[in-house]
Parts: sequence; C-alpha cells; structure tokens
Amino acid sequence: MISKEAIIHYIKQVFPDSELSLIDKTGMMDHYQLEIISSKFQDMNRLDRQRLVYEALSEPMKDGRIHALEIQSQTPQEANK
Repeated sequence: MISKEAIIHYIKQVFPDSELSLIDKTGMMDHYQLEIISSKFQDMNRLDRQRLVYEALSEPMKDGRIHALEIQSQTPQEANK
C-alpha cells in the first residue's frame, strides 16, 4: 500500500511543474488512476510518456506498493484544447 501523498511526492520529484489528479480505484491504496499534465511530455509519444512516469514511480512499482496504475498524460497545450 502507498498513500496518494507519497505517490505525488515521487511524481513531483521528476515533474515539478505537473498538475495531477490521482484516484485510488479500489480503496486498497494499490490500484491508482493518474492524470498528469506536464510540459516535460512535449514532443514525446504516449509510450515514452508512460515510461517516464513509471520511471518516476519505479521504487513503489518494484516493491509492490503500487500494483496497478492507469496513466493519462498530456502537455499543457493538449489539456487546453
């Protein structure tokens, strides 16, 4: 299990400019839905964006605190369309 606050902390270390929405999908603190908006995603395809998010969360993903993660990633320009 991992708290929302801990996940946000991990993400903000890599994406300091990000806007986040994080939902605990099951109430068990191990299945999350993440919506992230960051300028770091500029000129990146969807797969590379997901890799970068997974890299930011590598520790809790590897040790099993995060079991499942759905990711929606956008640049600020994409979010404002």
